[in-house]
Amino acid sequence: MHLKYSPEEEAFREELRSIFSKVPEEIRQRNEAGKISYPDDIVTTTRILNEHGVATPAWPVEWGGKDWTPIQHHIYREEMSLNFVPDLLPFNVGMIGPVIAQFGSQEIKERFLAKTANADIWWCQGFSEPEAGSDLASLKTKAVRDGDHYVINGQKTWTTLGQYADWIFCLARTNPDVKKQAGISMFLFPMDTPGVELRPIQLIDGGFEVNEVFFNDVRVPVENLVGEENDGWTQAKFLLGNERSGIARVGYTKTKLARAKELAAQTPTANGTLLDDPLFAARLAEIENQLLALELTQLRVVASSADGKPNPASSLLKLLGSQLQQAAMELIADIAGPDSLPVAELDAAAANGSADIESPEWAQRSVPTYLNYRKVTIYGGSSEVQRQIIDKAVLGL
Repeated sequence: MHLKYSPEEEAFREELRSIFSKVPEEIRQRNEAGKISYPDDIVTTTRILNEHGVATPAWPVEWGGKDWTPIQHHIYREEMSLNFVPDLLPFNVGMIGPVIAQFGSQEIKERFLAKTANADIWWCQGFSEPEAGSDLASLKTKAVRDGDHYVINGQKTWTTLGQYADWIFCLARTNPDVKKQAGISMFLFPMDTPGVELRPIQLIDGGFEVNEVFFNDVRVPVENLVGEENDGWTQAKFLLGNERSGIARVGYTKTKLARAKELAAQTPTANGTLLDDPLFAARLAEIENQLLALELTQLRVVASSADGKPNPASSLLKLLGSQLQQAAMELIADIAGPDSLPVAELDAAAANGSADIESPEWAQRSVPTYLNYRKVTIYGGSSEVQRQIIDKAVLGL
């Protein structure tokens, strides 16, 4: 079963494909292989799409957005994935950009939105803390007013791609005497501000995708407060609603399932190929059916989101979308089998007499990628948190 689109929607799809083809082929090939070059590939892609007016389609039209239908937004996301165009920096496009457009003063909008859309500023997110992850409202980073500045002290963790960031959008507690959600504010400041220290964190896949960030008497001008003081929780909920809608990544999972089929068809078994194996075929079909259901749900959620208020059902997208991404990565890792073993172990096996051992690059990448994707059921609000939101805000239980 496949979704049907009108002739106008298919023409829109072709128009997008023409634009996406302008992203250099080598960048799209690196993205397909999971070998993006940060930050250059993302910046280059962003500026090409921004030049053609499609870098920030979900923003308000007056700030570079598009007056597209929900179906057109869906087609846009899907075609980006199917054409292996790198995802644009989510902290710019899906997080702080929409927050500034919704809550920022006119001065802040004019200062930041155009530069954010063009990746002239690379943003990072200062939300999670060692003791405030899924329970974000428990954050302890403090901001104290001192004349024309706020003085910020505290720590953030899991700051993704912070090593490339020019600026950070940071939640800090400005009123400790009210309930925890009511005393939080959002601030914008450069990463090279005195008192900001970034330390890399090595992940289970061996990479350094995330960081911890420390603030020691960081002075932030009052004009860099987003919206009103103590309104940060409202802004954070707005941001997280947008983030969770994007985390579904239906098109991306489609490309991984297509890759799994291709690899399974090349993997011999005693009775043909792995693709002919009924257990494997059933496993693949189950994921495909769940992905189709997710795609239909995503269209309903986006269609019902209006007036800058993301539908709480976006938690459904985050919950199932992250699970299906993990399932697709696990499928590819299982196809790789012994070829996924680290090269050093294969070299040792060859030295012990197992000659002609080869390990394709895709297989070598499969397990690190699988391990990296264990994160997707945690970031943006863990699966447990999403179930609680669905329970209260969607089902009303």
